[in-house]
Amino acid sequence: MSHTVMIADDDPRIRSVVRLYLEAEDFKVIEVENGKATIEQLSKTKVDLIILDLMMPVIDGWTTCKYIRKNTEVPVIMLTAKGEENDRILGLELGADDYIVKPFSPRELVARVKAVLRRSESKQSKSDTYIYKFPGLVINAVTRQVTVNNKKIKLTLKEFDLLHLLIQSPGRVYSRDELLEQVWGFDYCGDTRTVDTHINRLRYKIEEQGGNSSFIQTVRGVGYKFLPADGQ
Repeated sequence: MSHTVMIADDDPRIRSVVRLYLEAEDFKVIEVENGKATIEQLSKTKVDLIILDLMMPVIDGWTTCKYIRKNTEVPVIMLTAKGEENDRILGLELGADDYIVKPFSPRELVARVKAVLRRSESKQSKSDTYIYKFPGLVINAVTRQVTVNNKKIKLTLKEFDLLHLLIQSPGRVYSRDELLEQVWGFDYCGDTRTVDTHINRLRYKIEEQGGNSSFIQTVRGVGYKFLPADGQ
């Protein structure tokens, strides 16, 4: 089945080259030149992945990424001319699935598109009918719905993926690097603060509804683990 990829970049030369390489691999391609057009196109076309430039006119890539992640689960690969670590961290915290810095190899970009799509499809196929129940906390792996004390809480894509990974192996300690690799899906050589940020948001959202945020425990100098019922 052919996948549809949207290229959102204000540089027509980049769009043209990326389109050429994607179509050679049997992808269907949609081109847009700014964030506003990206959002409008998403409302009327099914897209399997978005290649999103951060520095776009009208509506920039940061704002567009926030909208995408708030309203859809479409995978996003960021394109940026900036190689600074903070830009990459911010993009990941906004919910991007991968990033690539300009100038880039079109072949590498296509390889990353395929890898992100494989991970996305693997997550969907592995979703099962299991409902995980803990005191005051219920997680439905199929609907991706989380309830705390019978109240639904809204999690971002990455927040849910983090929680889902942790609850599948209660007591297991995951390093920050492991969490980055398994949830974000690629080896990230920069700062691991993005994991801490998502964990803190998870705890806050659980605690906000009177839940037990200490289920997610910090293992000093290593990472995190999930221990239900106060470690029982």
